[in-house]
Amino acid sequence: MSGLPATAAPRRFRVGAYAIEVGQAPADVLRSIDHLYGRYPRVAPGEFVDFSVGVRRRRLPRPWVPQSVFVVEGEEPFNPLPGNQGFPLLEWGLNWCIYGLCHQHLTIHAAVLERGGRAIVIPAPSGSGKSTLCAGLLFRGWRLLSDEFALVCPRSGELIPNPRPVSLKNESIEVVRRFAPEAEFGSLVRDTVKGVVGHFRVPDEALQRARERAAPGWIVVPRFTPGQPPTLRRMDRALAFMRLVENAFDYAVFGRQGFEMLGALVDRSQCFTFEYGDLGAATELFDRLSRGDPDVCG
Repeated sequence: MSGLPATAAPRRFRVGAYAIEVGQAPADVLRSIDHLYGRYPRVAPGEFVDFSVGVRRRRLPRPWVPQSVFVVEGEEPFNPLPGNQGFPLLEWGLNWCIYGLCHQHLTIHAAVLERGGRAIVIPAPSGSGKSTLCAGLLFRGWRLLSDEFALVCPRSGELIPNPRPVSLKNESIEVVRRFAPEAEFGSLVRDTVKGVVGHFRVPDEALQRARERAAPGWIVVPRFTPGQPPTLRRMDRALAFMRLVENAFDYAVFGRQGFEMLGALVDRSQCFTFEYGDLGAATELFDRLSRGDPDVCG
């Protein structure tokens, strides 16, 4: 795997099935790209890219403050954000490109990791502890497919990797830093609509295996509750199906096929709810789950 040189302009790299080009961007955004995407496979000049994006920085006359604007194919689909939020804006814009423009697979808002050839899908709304749990698992032997999207292949029902930098917010950043000191964070960005936002580098294994799909194994809907011992409970399959529907971006686009794809995903998975308050104890429980421990449920 060839790394992306810090001097390359524009930045062209591959994330799983997608080739991305970042053209115009301020220096601080380019530094973050080089730090967090520098080990991704390069896309050669002239080679097809799925998304051609960028971040423009501009100043308004009143007040005289910088703003960051996300650009895709020359268009500006979003309102600008404060100037220091260029890299989070780029990441949020790439999310939009995937769930808004790509419908060759069913896209669900969920973290996905793999162990032993089987994938765990963790759909959850913001604030549920999804990304914190994802970070804990990937630093305890699980392979990251994605922190943001479960991409379901319509033909095989397998989960497709899209291992981009993992985003954490607020208290979760320090929780993961204590849990995994080896996590390589980029610059923290403060005062966003989500509070403090930080991204850390994806482990090399996830990049080296970024074309390796995984079969469904588990669906786990988490909830973080301070002080709560890790508790895994069986979940009714109909309820698990509805949780996936609630988090699916393009379910309606697929029509009946989308219904059948989600049904197959649920049928091939063990379904649970999960409540936890300590990341270390949570990862130990999931280690038991991956080994098939019959006493793992509370």
